[in-house]
Formats: sequence, structure tokens, C-alpha cells
Amino acid sequence: MTIGIILASKSQIRSELLLKAGLKFTAVKANIDEKEVKSSYINEGYSARDLADVLAAMKAEKLSCDYLDKLVIGCDQIMECNGQILSKANSPSDLADQLKFLRNKSHTLYSACVVYFANKAEWRFIGSATITMRNLSDEYINKYVDDNWNSVKYCVGGYKIEDSGISFLSKINGDYFSILGLPIVQLLDHLVNRGVLKH
Repeated sequence: MTIGIILASKSQIRSELLLKAGLKFTAVKANIDEKEVKSSYINEGYSARDLADVLAAMKAEKLSCDYLDKLVIGCDQIMECNGQILSKANSPSDLADQLKFLRNKSHTLYSACVVYFANKAEWRFIGSATITMRNLSDEYINKYVDDNWNSVKYCVGGYKIEDSGISFLSKINGDYFSILGLPIVQLLDHLVNRGVLKH
């Protein structure tokens, strides 16, 4: 029996990664109030890593109620720098300020993936990568934001490593795919072991 797959995300890069891996799935947005949830868990003292896991599970669980006969993949990515959890920028000036805060520092991206079936979590994984940014000039950052705001405003870090944002980075330590927002190698292992993906 073939089990259908739901990706609880409208992220273009996550969809691209799954399509390139040969998966057939339907992308559905899980409507949860991320800002509200994030804020309450941060107030409770959750770490960036645990927060990513909680949000990924919440998205998968929400859609699993509606798709009991399908595998639901929930994902979330949280960014931390100097002990501070950062969120997506709300405006171009907000993004420029965030990139100026990140320059010449290291930050860590935690990408959680949780798979639900029949309203139960059956697998979870949290990947991470630590990135060091170059000491970029204000002019470089401002021009980048002006040129790229529409394509990067949905990215937690405000840059796309798969695009011109790669020029920001001086060092990467960890899982490349976790920077993109989906620890796909580990997810594919689970789907192969489960018999959903045939090799």
C-alpha cells in the first residue's frame, strides 16, 4: 500500500529538496500562530533547539488530525546568536539591522523535522549548523537587502545560502541541509526504513 505524504510547509526550498529526492507529496500550510507560540515558549525558557522541535511537531500534529491516513512531515527552523533567539525580519530596515548584528559573529540554525502518522509522532530529528559571517560593510548589507528583500523575507536568517547570500559566510560547521531548513538525509533514511521510499 502506498501512503500519501503531506509536507506541513509552503517553503519553496523544502518542496524543492523533497522533489529532487523523488518524493511525491502535497504541500499544505499548517495554520498555527508561530509568533504567539514562539513567544510563550521562549518565556518558559525553551532553548532554540527545543523550540524548533516543538514548532515542527505542532505543525505536523495539526495537519495529521485532518490527514489521518497520510504521513505528515512538520519542519521548523530556529536561529540563535549569542544566546538570543532571532525571528524573521518584519521589514527591509529590520533585516538590515539583523544582518548588521550577525556580521563578524557565529550563529546556529536548528532545523527540526517531525513525522506524524494517524495523529502520533513516529519520528523526529533536529539538525544544526553553525555559521560564521564575514565582517560585511553597512553598504554591502544595505544593497543586499534592497536587491533581495522579496526573495529573502521568509528566510529566518534573511539570506539564502543557495543564492547570493553565500557571499556572507566565512565558515560553516554542520549540516548544509539544516541551513536550508530540512535535515533531508535523515528524513529520507526514515522513509526508506519505513518502506515509503523504495531504492
